[in-house]
Amino acid sequence: MSASTPDLTALVEQLAETKTANCYQCGKCTAGCPRSEMMDVPPTRLMRLTQTGDILEATSAASIWQCVSCQTCSVRCPKSVHVAGVVDALRQIALQENTVARKMKNVVLFQQEFLNNIRRNGRTNELELVGWYKVKGFFQSGSIPGLFADTQLGPKMLSCGKLHFNIGSPVKDKAVVQRIFERCGY
Repeated sequence: MSASTPDLTALVEQLAETKTANCYQCGKCTAGCPRSEMMDVPPTRLMRLTQTGDILEATSAASIWQCVSCQTCSVRCPKSVHVAGVVDALRQIALQENTVARKMKNVVLFQQEFLNNIRRNGRTNELELVGWYKVKGFFQSGSIPGLFADTQLGPKMLSCGKLHFNIGSPVKDKAVVQRIFERCGY
């Protein structure tokens, strides 16, 4: 399915379980968003792009990856439009249609590796997570300096208690974790 087809607006509405036509552009979603000042396309504009069927522009915005999913936009909406759900749907479509903003590929890679780490272990294993993220990032970019770019942060993070070398053990009942991922469609 091409990202320019009008069917994608219906798909966004189906995935988000909301009607984008109910948005009347009041701007409360953007006004309440803690990240809106840093976004290239604020939530109100993302909603308008979705309403007009310009899904390609919406899915290529860096904003959909900068959203922290705090749900403030959805809670503040006077028409009960699930704006955060629309952003989630746009992320899903961006991955399917390969329209992820170039500057956000590392963010997407980290999110995917985080979920893969949880799927494998049932909890985070920080060393494994960083290792896979760095190796896959290297193969994605081909940049050897990128592989070791932030190693100087390790000692500082360790001294602040933000980095743990405990490998830990996976959860005992991995079937529960697998069911959660299956239920979420991941």
